[in-house]
Amino acid sequence: MTRATGEQYALLTDLYELTMAASYFEEDMHDEATFSLFIRKYPSDRGYFVAAGLEDALNYLATLRFADDDLAYLESTRLFKKSFLDYLKTLRFTGEVWALPEGSLFFKDEPILEVTGPIIEAQLAETFIINAINLQTLIATKAARSTVAAGPRRLVDFSLRRTQGIDAGLKVARASYLAGFVGTSNVLAGKLYDLPIFGTMAHSYITSFASEIEAFRAFARAFPQNTVLLIDTYDTIAGARKAIQVGQEMAARGQKLRGVRLDSGDMAALSIEVRRLLDEAGLADVTIFASGGFDEYKIARTLAAGAKIDAFGVGTKMGVSADAPYFDCAYKLVRYGGRPVMKLSTGKVTYVDKKQIFRHYDDQGFMAGDSIGLRAEALPGTAPLLKPVMAKGKLLAPLPSLKASREFFLQEFAKLPMQYKSLANPPLYPVTISPALSRLQAEVEARVRRQEL
Repeated sequence: MTRATGEQYALLTDLYELTMAASYFEEDMHDEATFSLFIRKYPSDRGYFVAAGLEDALNYLATLRFADDDLAYLESTRLFKKSFLDYLKTLRFTGEVWALPEGSLFFKDEPILEVTGPIIEAQLAETFIINAINLQTLIATKAARSTVAAGPRRLVDFSLRRTQGIDAGLKVARASYLAGFVGTSNVLAGKLYDLPIFGTMAHSYITSFASEIEAFRAFARAFPQNTVLLIDTYDTIAGARKAIQVGQEMAARGQKLRGVRLDSGDMAALSIEVRRLLDEAGLADVTIFASGGFDEYKIARTLAAGAKIDAFGVGTKMGVSADAPYFDCAYKLVRYGGRPVMKLSTGKVTYVDKKQIFRHYDDQGFMAGDSIGLRAEALPGTAPLLKPVMAKGKLLAPLPSLKASREFFLQEFAKLPMQYKSLANPPLYPVTISPALSRLQAEVEARVRRQEL
């Protein structure tokens, strides 16, 4: 039987979350705590992030509970007292969440979300929330960079067979669609997330027939409305000529060859020649689709070489974010019991208290800079980005559909000036600290240094 999200994943946590919670319980620590989730630094060539994964994080919080077999397992470890396990039996998340809507652009040190609630509840959420947000934000950011390289050309997620596990494959399809891809080859993701699905044939299909043109004709008979032919099994140019022959046969039947796919070789040179052959044969509306090791870097190189490619299948390197496989994502306590708190570790100083991101726009509507401030502040002429999405453990409103979040991303991404979208060494987008947060930060640091150092 399928269990509710929170119940299923209550034990999907690091052990220290539970040992800390048990100690909080022993010390009767139940005061309100606020934790802030943010990314500390940019990986190489990154200058922005695309927020994704919020839906999973909120669903987890809304359904969080420990099942009887979860508690039985914890009891078997002999680490926890019965009184604490009895407490977990009735534990539910009762707090609030402020977050960036999915598809939002944000920058290092800015809170993606802040969780406030009794400290045990807010602490236990750490591992799952980081896992959900980090992966999907990582992939959405990589996918957005691919859309920059491709310009108006369509991109399809082809990554499933080499993503890091089944769940990652589903989340990659979701996050890449959010960030501008038109769909996925992943059929289950299509069902779960209502995504357009794409795909035709593999090389094994071609080699199973006595000849390449027989394979092409068979596929055209089976899928006359969706005939895209893979033409590089033996020789790409020879394959293109056979595809043209099949396309002309289809036209005589009142049908249409939709496209051809390249999957190997010099993509720029081959696509130029294939385009010439198609155009000369009167098949100018047949599209050229390319796959095979593409990410934003290879897309950019291929197009710079003059490629005549209409759409790309983007697979492994996007699905695992090969050049930047993780973000330094952190979930840190910033307020407890009415007291702002901070971490002073070298290179890991945190901004205190409940916060807000304030965005500045120029006269043309482009993003001009952000200020990180206190939640209670108001900075004239700016737009506050963090929104209340959960209170008393309940969603405040239905979450936007994935398609709506995708449209939101596309609108926001259009407002980011092109220099910050550079694929290599982008300039730093300006992010400042508000005067009120700066003052409080200094006060808390002085207090901590007096007390602890």
